[in-house]
Amino acid sequence: MKSSAPKANVVDLDGDTPTLRLFALLEVIAERDQLFSLQGLVDETGLPKPTLHRMLQGLESAGLLQREGDGRHYSTGVRLRRLAENLMLNSTYHGARHAVLRHLVQELGESCNITALSGNEVVYLDRVETAAPLRFYLHTGSRVPAHCSASGKLLLSQMTPAQRQRLLGHAPLESYTARTLTKPDALEREIKRVARDGYALDNEEFLPGLLCVSVLVPVAEGRSNLCVAVQAPMVRVNKERALAMLPALRRAAAALAQIEGHAVPAGRKRA
Repeated sequence: MKSSAPKANVVDLDGDTPTLRLFALLEVIAERDQLFSLQGLVDETGLPKPTLHRMLQGLESAGLLQREGDGRHYSTGVRLRRLAENLMLNSTYHGARHAVLRHLVQELGESCNITALSGNEVVYLDRVETAAPLRFYLHTGSRVPAHCSASGKLLLSQMTPAQRQRLLGHAPLESYTARTLTKPDALEREIKRVARDGYALDNEEFLPGLLCVSVLVPVAEGRSNLCVAVQAPMVRVNKERALAMLPALRRAAAALAQIEGHAVPAGRKRA
């Protein structure tokens, strides 16, 4: 007998083909921010346990899901996460986003990037380098630990403390410079400040001599997973000058929101 639990996604999961049903199941899984079990999916979807078991086995064998150490719980697999990243990196919106970024670099005179959170790292979806001879070269696809990245701290600030603990709390926070925040309490205080102020700084926390300021690309509802940031050597840009760049960053963020279809309605507070 099928479970009597609410069938929030059962219509989608009754797709016309096995492939569509697997894709619909991945959509259900992608909405979760925690590990999941076979029984939990049975309760959520109302589908028979043998059917879901076969579907999970197929997704696991394809590398789209992975089994956790306890043998009972699953999480998204490396292949699925890479697919999501590649979609963002190679999106048809890339040209429009790149034009916004290029204009921002022309306005500010420093290197700028668009980033997203992937696991506990920030991935560079796009980047335009300054023409200035002294610069830090970080190419598209580069990854930076979230805890010592301006964009990472902003993206983490949208999570609950429990979500941050689940993401970051199972391994020591690695130190990259003398300024890296490696104590969880200190990082939590910094993240609360970031949430209050609406921007984040990387003040030589990842690379010595590098200053970065970042803002979120606003969304009408839910959490944003895009940031736009400017990076510069501290011999050219100090903290005060970096903060003076915030209006230009926010204009670029608003333009990116329009491209992504996430424009915030007039009169509504941005994320």
